[in-house]
Amino acid sequence: MKPSLRQLQYLIAIAETGTMSEAAKRTFVSQPSLSIQLKDMEDQLGASLVERGRKGAILTPLGMEVVARARIILRQIEDLRSLSREASGTLAGRVRLGVLPTVGPYLLPQATRKLHKDYPELRLTVREERTVDLEAHLSDGRFDMIISTPEDHPGTRSHAIVKENIYICVAPDDVLAEERKPINISELKDREFLTLGYGHKFATVVNNLAGIAGATTSGTYEGTSLDAIRQMASMGETIAVLPSLYAISEAKRDPQLIVRQIIHPLAQRQISLIWRDTSPMGAKYNKIGDVFEDIAQDIMS
Repeated sequence: MKPSLRQLQYLIAIAETGTMSEAAKRTFVSQPSLSIQLKDMEDQLGASLVERGRKGAILTPLGMEVVARARIILRQIEDLRSLSREASGTLAGRVRLGVLPTVGPYLLPQATRKLHKDYPELRLTVREERTVDLEAHLSDGRFDMIISTPEDHPGTRSHAIVKENIYICVAPDDVLAEERKPINISELKDREFLTLGYGHKFATVVNNLAGIAGATTSGTYEGTSLDAIRQMASMGETIAVLPSLYAISEAKRDPQLIVRQIIHPLAQRQISLIWRDTSPMGAKYNKIGDVFEDIAQDIMS
């Protein structure tokens, strides 16, 4: 016998949760059943895949290799299923989407409602992750598609959603709050920018703009979210640098929010729907991309 697809799913769940109990919950089986299936797979392969201990379940080196290959196998199986849906001409079934946290909360609520209306048989599951994790999980098949910056995902295909401009947000008593019109980047010289922490690609955008402006980035505070850096900026002399989907969405909710677009060719970023170039669902993903693009344009207007 060979390991079954279900057994491979169990092993991946163990790798991702780190415990047998959580893996069992994720895969909707009892823990004893999962343990039996794992033992059966180890017997078939003639080697241990998981080291069981009081602090959880740790994969052996062989177990890590099997997990990597299992993800490829399951991804290929899912691609076969997608191919059959493509042939039937329907956009249906489960599609796993990864999205940047600087985009998801402001684009997805409206977009998912529209997708559900247009494609009622489509089941979209969404997870927010940093750029580096989006790349890894698109590659290993955990995501079918992602919303991110295309230059960070070489060897993929994409559908452009929106080109975001970059804005600043300042406290109401800041000298830069006296006007609301776009601001030339030279006016930000010697100011301190707030940015997100390590692993967020938007932090690179902010650092680059700081260098161009002759500004600095905060050495004492790195935000975990755009909301966090906006709140910090509203209380002091620092400047929050924000992408336009967020800035415009928040400005619509709060007319007192002081946001101004930065004038500079590099004060923008492209956001796209991205998928593997081997996926058979490209035509259907373009249809999903059309919905995201329309919603983004509605927000930006």
